[in-house]
Amino acid sequence: MMMTTEVEPTVLVDAASVQGGPVLLSLRGAMSLDTISTISHRLYSLVEEMNPSDITIDFSSLGYFDSAGALVMARFRHEMERRGIPLKLVNVSEETRRIMELFDPDRIEVHADMPSGEPQISMLEIIGGGARAMVVKTIIVMGFIGDVVRSIGYFLFHPRELRWKDMVTNMKLVGADGLPIVALISFLVGLIIAFMSSLQLKPLGGDIFVASLVGIAIVKELGPLMTAIIVAGRSGSAFAAEIGAMVANEEIDALYIMGFEPMRFLVIPRLLAALAVVPLLALYADFFGLFGGLVVGMLGLDMTLITYVNQTGESIVLSDVFTGLIKSIVFAAIVGGSGCYHGLRVKRGAEGVGRATTAAVVSAIFFIILADSIFAVVLHYI
Repeated sequence: MMMTTEVEPTVLVDAASVQGGPVLLSLRGAMSLDTISTISHRLYSLVEEMNPSDITIDFSSLGYFDSAGALVMARFRHEMERRGIPLKLVNVSEETRRIMELFDPDRIEVHADMPSGEPQISMLEIIGGGARAMVVKTIIVMGFIGDVVRSIGYFLFHPRELRWKDMVTNMKLVGADGLPIVALISFLVGLIIAFMSSLQLKPLGGDIFVASLVGIAIVKELGPLMTAIIVAGRSGSAFAAEIGAMVANEEIDALYIMGFEPMRFLVIPRLLAALAVVPLLALYADFFGLFGGLVVGMLGLDMTLITYVNQTGESIVLSDVFTGLIKSIVFAAIVGGSGCYHGLRVKRGAEGVGRATTAAVVSAIFFIILADSIFAVVLHYI
């Protein structure tokens, strides 16, 4: 009796036998990681169907064989020995034989089939692994924060050792180079808020309150928040990419060898630059956000310049401005710290730099939103 069964598009298992008698299996095609699951299933199925007295496997038509195929054959041989069915391999090339000798038959676990997918992991293991990873990452982050505080304390007593030139350069990159995009986005955000609020307030005769709504929203919330997000996208990613590239090129190791501490040499100038510039950018964003609202008030609501400015001034108090500045300082620390932290954690290679850059931006934006939420709750009860 002759049976020909297609196992994979590139693999055929031919079986010639009589029920209960000797079986001849001829493997054809490629026996690799992509095909072993189906091949293994077919081999054991033939054994169950034919109940052979002995098995001979012919390798003469097999075109490709790798370690995955060797594992299947080692397990199949072990299982046949357990069942008392003699197994013989014929026409095995020297290269295939060397690959099969990599597996010790005495250490092969007996399976009826190869696993079809990833090993099953219980929910408890997933939760435990996630909790452990979170604890480890928290310890690393706390260590990084401790190093930053220690380095800042050092520069308070040794200000001349701070790389002022690098700090000024980074202030330009974070602040001056970001003025156009900050101005444009803040203007558009103010314009959108004023326009959308006017659609709701104008039918009720509350046109004048558009100025108050825009002023409070921009100064207390959106000005610092949008500025921080823009800086995270521009400068936080740049910090991570610059430091990460140095790690990938082993320049950080060279700094250690030359006696320089990367925390003081690279991180502190960038972090202080962000702390110095982001609050000023927030005030700058506030101005353009209010200007966007003014455009809508004058063109869409027929309000005069004096009326709009007076209403905005009455709704905004000095404490609102200070609140926005405090937020922007915290946001600056988050952006600068996140960029430098992920830059220093880069693994070797360009791929690691890209991942660190993405992680720096994502984590910075997440913690900015989280910090803003905490500010909103705390300031409400103060």
